[in-house]
Amino acid sequence: MTWDPNLRPRAFRCSGLSRVPEAALLSSRQAVEDQLKICGHKRDADVFELFLSKKELTEVIDLSRFKKLKYLWLHHNKLHGITFLTRNYCLTELYLNNNAIFEIEGLHSLPSLHILMLQHNELTNIDATVKELKGMLNLKTLSLYQNPLCQYNLYRLYVIYHLPGVELLDRNQVTEKERRSMITIFNHGKAHIIQSIAFRRKVDASWNPKSPFKQKPTQRVPSDFAFANNVDKTVFDDPEDAVFVRSMKRSVMTITSMNWDTVPTREEKYLEEKGTKPAQMLTLTLR
Repeated sequence: MTWDPNLRPRAFRCSGLSRVPEAALLSSRQAVEDQLKICGHKRDADVFELFLSKKELTEVIDLSRFKKLKYLWLHHNKLHGITFLTRNYCLTELYLNNNAIFEIEGLHSLPSLHILMLQHNELTNIDATVKELKGMLNLKTLSLYQNPLCQYNLYRLYVIYHLPGVELLDRNQVTEKERRSMITIFNHGKAHIIQSIAFRRKVDASWNPKSPFKQKPTQRVPSDFAFANNVDKTVFDDPEDAVFVRSMKRSVMTITSMNWDTVPTREEKYLEEKGTKPAQMLTLTLR
């Protein structure tokens, strides 16, 4: 018999174990209430953090009642999913590492999430995982190591490409070299455009796998061209040559300074009977 990944394990299909989720929810509710007592919270609006790690939890009750919850620790439990987070829009740090999570459906509803720890879980579908995290514009720190999806050959570059806002991935800083590499690998068109940009205009560089960069012939200055001659009436057959000549003219730079060898000293001014000659100016033209 072939294995169907859509089927649940036999334990979940047996009618005798139908009460297991209810018992798990009761255990979760008790853990939440115990934590509220420890922190002394009497109102849900006062709850900014919940520490529910190492409670042997397999399910978690809906936490949408805690509207201002910002920090949630659920690591080292036995969770399989995270459907309990639906309206926790203020949540900024979520620690779900060391569980048995195989999908993260529901995380897209956490727009303020800044830190997400998912290492040591059972995530296998890298496409579904990245798709769920794409809408998190504030996500800066992400950990996914020790998941089956990390066996993907280009796993790190793939995640960086689809989640450009992430700055720290798997405890390592995302480098500029990695960002350039992922563009080259996953977006050939964009990489080619970046490399074909020159002097504020895009050159004609059609993508060709055999010849990726189309070279243009070298432009030469006409024989009758003179630098800084603003009244040049040369007619060009190719408009590109006219643009090139104009850029060459505009690149001329003139520097004027005093020739201090011709400036008389104080003694020369008072001792010379004849009038001194005026100082000379030096003009230097560069391109």
